[in-house]
Amino acid sequence: MRIAVAGATGNIGALTVAALEEQGHKVVRISRSLGVDLTTGEGLDAALAGVEAVVDVTNGGEGDRSESVVYFGTTTRNLLAAEERAGVRHHVLLSIVGIHKVEGNAHYAGKREQERLVSEGPVPWTIVPATQFHDFAAMVTGWTERDGAATVAPLLVQPIA
Repeated sequence: MRIAVAGATGNIGALTVAALEEQGHKVVRISRSLGVDLTTGEGLDAALAGVEAVVDVTNGGEGDRSESVVYFGTTTRNLLAAEERAGVRHHVLLSIVGIHKVEGNAHYAGKREQERLVSEGPVPWTIVPATQFHDFAAMVTGWTERDGAATVAPLLVQPIA
């Protein structure tokens, strides 16, 4: 199967690409660093030519709620529109368990917008809500580390590999 992975060069994207290729799929990598920009749509139509499914493992940068919603909204709209033009048969979105129960988290607001657009969109879809990955703790401490100490929010997480 010819499958595109949006966010292919990120942590989860690289692992997703490797798993799909190991299973014998032809993978099209979608990433700004590879010439495909989801925020502008540049390169999307060419990248999705002949693709049967898209796996979206994109991640947004740090920012406030409105920036996150705009980023995920723009990239998801562009991706879904290009998928529809290309005749993509299925869209798989990686999301996060529990985002609908947590207010005040900018990233989660963006992911909720992404889920909404996918579920209302023109391409058949599957949303995969996953718990945080094992490297999440290191990532969070990296955001707040100052002089060798990090503030960690009181989060209950059950990481998965």
